[in-house]
Amino acid sequence: MAYDEYLGERISQFFESRNTAFEAKKMMGGLCFMVDDKMCCGIVKDQLMARIDPGIYQDCLEMDGVNDMNFTGRPMKGYLFIDAEAIDEDEQLDYWLDKCLEFNPKAKSSKRR
Repeated sequence: MAYDEYLGERISQFFESRNTAFEAKKMMGGLCFMVDDKMCCGIVKDQLMARIDPGIYQDCLEMDGVNDMNFTGRPMKGYLFIDAEAIDEDEQLDYWLDKCLEFNPKAKSSKRR
């Protein structure tokens, strides 16, 4: 299993409940959720990958179950990994997904190749 499919269903239900148009794309060995053609959040194994406002990034790192996203040996500011235990309850997952949606309008879109 490359990513937690149940978590993918929970994220899809969250966006649907908020009437938010999204697209789920397989990438980076996981699943990425695009909102307005921008990466909003994703799943890598059983962790939530959250794209949040870099202004709250450092404070969020101090929370339980939250780690920096580090694929290349350098953390990517504004991107977090949230452990499965920290998003077990719907309220916990909703908290992080709300943070992702709040930042999405300010996020830069990736350039198409």
